[in-house]
Amino acid sequence: MASLQIRELPPDVYEALAHRAKREGRSLAQQAIADLRGMPEMEARQRRMETIEKLRCRPQRSGEATTLTPPERLIREDRER
Repeated sequence: MASLQIRELPPDVYEALAHRAKREGRSLAQQAIADLRGMPEMEARQRRMETIEKLRCRPQRSGEATTLTPPERLIREDRER
């Protein structure tokens, strides 16, 4: 199994990691692995939330229909990009 050593870890990052490890009953190394494994899901969730927020804040253009675009049209447009 590969190992990783981190030098010059900022104190605030260390403290946050140590706090989460204590709360979860894990060692620092176990918590670091759990955090790293969870990153892709967190990033995807963050992107989804940002997209939703952009859509909510988007001003309605005058004359724009208030009905939703059919999903098949959205999929077709996405595939054509």
